[in-house]
Amino acid sequence: MNGALAANRSLTQALLAALRDSALAANTAEIALCVPFPYLDQVSRLLAGSPLRLGAQDVSAHAAGAYTGEVAAAMLVDFGCRYVIVGHSERRALHGETDAVVAAKFGAARAAGLIPVLCLGETLAERQAGETLVVVSRQLQAVIAAYGAEALADAVLAYEPIWAIGSGLTAKPEEAQAVHQALRQQIAQVDLALAADLRIVYGGSVKAANAAELFAQPDVDGGLIGGASLDAQEFWAICQTAGAR
Repeated sequence: MNGALAANRSLTQALLAALRDSALAANTAEIALCVPFPYLDQVSRLLAGSPLRLGAQDVSAHAAGAYTGEVAAAMLVDFGCRYVIVGHSERRALHGETDAVVAAKFGAARAAGLIPVLCLGETLAERQAGETLVVVSRQLQAVIAAYGAEALADAVLAYEPIWAIGSGLTAKPEEAQAVHQALRQQIAQVDLALAADLRIVYGGSVKAANAAELFAQPDVDGGLIGGASLDAQEFWAICQTAGAR
């Protein structure tokens, strides 16, 4: 829940300037900005004609109807969104979103032509209990059970250990790799080609200082960037690292 008209303009313009001035090819790393609902129109206009993509931070599980305060996937499409985050840990923890609710939101996004960024992750207690892979597998399986593994084609999985979000703590590269590998193997049991092509990104206090080590892991395909995305210089450094992998 960050952003203001002036701050959004400054951040977006700085990113666009960095993109123009950089030797990084526009198609080397795909970059999406997922902004709060009230600012979708503003940022959509700022990104017009650029290779930067627009995304939203949440979506309703319902396509339409009497759901006051909800935002439907078709509305996000109207504003030019290509991506939408579903199942972020804060939505799961603070708003009580179950695996079934997250799966329904995933399905609503897919039906509207959006690319869902499906967040999966464990709490510190679950990690300490050795339940990390059980938790993330269960969260992923809820989507597969509802829509089939084929619904994951072109989608993005985001492993975000809850204990690392905004804490300054980061999973060790080998820890992140182990979870990403397990998620890919879970899908490979159903569809090898799909598993090989699926993008699985890491989210959890990713910074310019640790991005290279994280992105060097064979099953880490990018990042879901939190606080570091609010600093144009820091965020762009992470994007460059992703583009160079």
